[in-house]
Amino acid sequence: MFRISIFIVLLTGFAFEACLQSSQDQHQHTTPAETADVFVDASGDSIFVIHKSEKEWMEQLDPQAYNVLREKGTERPFTGEYNKFKKEGVYTCKACNLSLFSSEAKFNSGTGWPSFFQPYDETHLLEVTDTSHGMKRVEVMCRRCGGHLGHVFDDGPKPTGLRYCMNSVALDFEPAEGSEED
Repeated sequence: MFRISIFIVLLTGFAFEACLQSSQDQHQHTTPAETADVFVDASGDSIFVIHKSEKEWMEQLDPQAYNVLREKGTERPFTGEYNKFKKEGVYTCKACNLSLFSSEAKFNSGTGWPSFFQPYDETHLLEVTDTSHGMKRVEVMCRRCGGHLGHVFDDGPKPTGLRYCMNSVALDFEPAEGSEED
């Protein structure tokens, strides 16, 4: 009986580890390239996925942006350019310029990172289960280039109840027409 109990415990542990590893492998390797080479956004436009080597990304992005966008890093809280930024316009992906969030959806979450309650266009984002660091979160990636942007949580304001917590270094900003850029 003791041997059977040990066998069941070991078998359960191996099965759990295999599932966890499978989940982590899926998280680490899920990119737009695995979904499709083109997608259609909410306005009916065809968006082509960008494929570049890591060397090309390194040449295009500064080291901090590369760390966040390509290596899934995180900038320190309260240090990002767009944390308290209040101008009107659209936040885009720093790597590929895809529209991600409108300033109209931005709010002060107090977390130290720019936060939004909804995306510019849901089809422009990929949301992937992230089980890194012993947590279960939802990673947000740019659908066009596969760049890591941040995470989404369900503790945001109405009307969506979502908080897209993004890294400033993963974003650029396009001011609204007629607004000042400085």
